[in-house]
Amino acid sequence: MAFEFEHDWQASLATPKPSIGESAKTNLLLLLCFIWLAVGLIGHHPWKPDEGQTLSAVRHLLEGGDWLVPFIAGQPKLEYPPLYYLSAAFSARIFSSWLPLHDGARLITGVWMALTLLLIGMSGREMWGKGAGRQTTFIFLSSIGLFFSAHLLSPEVAGLTGYAMAFYGLALTRRRPWRAAPLIGSGIGIAFLSVGLIAVAIILGTAILLPLLFRSWRIRPYLVSLPTGVAIALPWMALWLVPMLQSSPDMLQDWLLSERHAFDSNNVLYFGELLLWFSWPALPLAVWSLWHFRSHLLQRPQIQLTLVFFTMALILLGLNSESRDVLALPLLLPLAIMGGAAIDKLWRGAASALDWFGIMLFGMFGFLIWLGWFAMMSGIPARLAARMHKLSEAYVPHFDWLAFIAAVVITVVWMVTVFHNKRSNRAAVTDWAIGITMVWGLLMTLWLPWLDAAKSYDRVYIEMQKALPAEFACVTSRNVGEFQLSMLHYYTGIQAQRFENVQRLDCDLYLIQDERRRDKIEPGPDWELIWQGKRPSDRRESFRLYQFKASIR
Repeated sequence: MAFEFEHDWQASLATPKPSIGESAKTNLLLLLCFIWLAVGLIGHHPWKPDEGQTLSAVRHLLEGGDWLVPFIAGQPKLEYPPLYYLSAAFSARIFSSWLPLHDGARLITGVWMALTLLLIGMSGREMWGKGAGRQTTFIFLSSIGLFFSAHLLSPEVAGLTGYAMAFYGLALTRRRPWRAAPLIGSGIGIAFLSVGLIAVAIILGTAILLPLLFRSWRIRPYLVSLPTGVAIALPWMALWLVPMLQSSPDMLQDWLLSERHAFDSNNVLYFGELLLWFSWPALPLAVWSLWHFRSHLLQRPQIQLTLVFFTMALILLGLNSESRDVLALPLLLPLAIMGGAAIDKLWRGAASALDWFGIMLFGMFGFLIWLGWFAMMSGIPARLAARMHKLSEAYVPHFDWLAFIAAVVITVVWMVTVFHNKRSNRAAVTDWAIGITMVWGLLMTLWLPWLDAAKSYDRVYIEMQKALPAEFACVTSRNVGEFQLSMLHYYTGIQAQRFENVQRLDCDLYLIQDERRRDKIEPGPDWELIWQGKRPSDRRESFRLYQFKASIR
């Protein structure tokens, strides 16, 4: 039993020939999608929580460090395999003549996300037929929780590409098994080399459960492509596992053991609650698809695949020891693809309500972004301007003609496209894609300097570097977080020794991070305070740097 639509996989994103008006709208949508993908990748310093550690690892690689184990702030930290770090270092080196290291490295995120969008569109077309690929991509692109995570330096972005590739391969097995096998194998390999064993467990768990649970998957093409795909995945995984086994077997063993977490129901609850906002509008569209096909829900292979993948991902993410938004990205994949089946099945009233809700929501966000920018530039209204200044005290307002013109163009394009568009089921989805692209574009043009001044650490460490003595042996850190240590290494090259690890003060410089709710640590009479500082808008954390008095004399 094959999927209902027969078509050639090379035309996965093809749609019926549009009218002149539809063609113009498609061009506008493609332009806005490009803006969504590209805007925000450059022009700002590293942001919390993941970019600091990634950039520290990238700097280590560019300085000739070991590629097998990521080094964070000078210390080996094997949380993820090295594929994303290597790709980011490669991108940073290519663009080193034109862009700062963090901007050059971040461009690779755009490449990984472009591949992900392509694969999701191909999966939607494969499962739901002509015209569904583009709409499925727009549903995924419209997800509220995606636009921030998809533009930062994070290994989960490359892992998402692996998930999407393997998912497309599984969808293709029933019709093109020999083409599906390398997609499955490469998807497993990329996901493993990006985020580790949990990706392998989710993909293989889905692949194994499908024929065990559903007779429609116990067919020869599937039973041929799956083991072939696994065989293709093994060399991918061996590219890193074999050298690690030879050079650092103990570290590899510790990492493999750390990947085995005890089940935590709180994590499952966390991700379930997160999806209530993180996955809009994919979640309501996916629920509608389930309701529409309720009479023969488990008889359709497409729905079987998406349900099993989503369930496996949700349960296995509960094994993870962390609860972070970016870890929920794999859950968006089956929701968006399931939602692709609902577009033409929605009641007209429901589609219209979703459409107008998106227009009002993004219109309100766009208005607030413009209002905040106007307040920053003019000081009117005064209360809002004061609030904006308090949240980012380091920001000095300045008018940027290029950013202003880009923001005006983005806003006008959104208004023309949305309000001159015929209301239809597909328009509801495309209007969400346009709306979220408009909001992201305005944030990254009008508010980017304000956001960067509030979130970046460059001023803190530049000031600290000016206070450093001409000669010193090393720096001991106390209560300094992973991100802050990573940024210290990235901006100054200093690889601090953590007091929490060595339990002694061997260095002649002592850096302490103070938290608002912690008791203040006093190093004693043998240490002299030579610098203290913090980010201007930060009410929680501050830093003090001491020098051993004997070294001063």
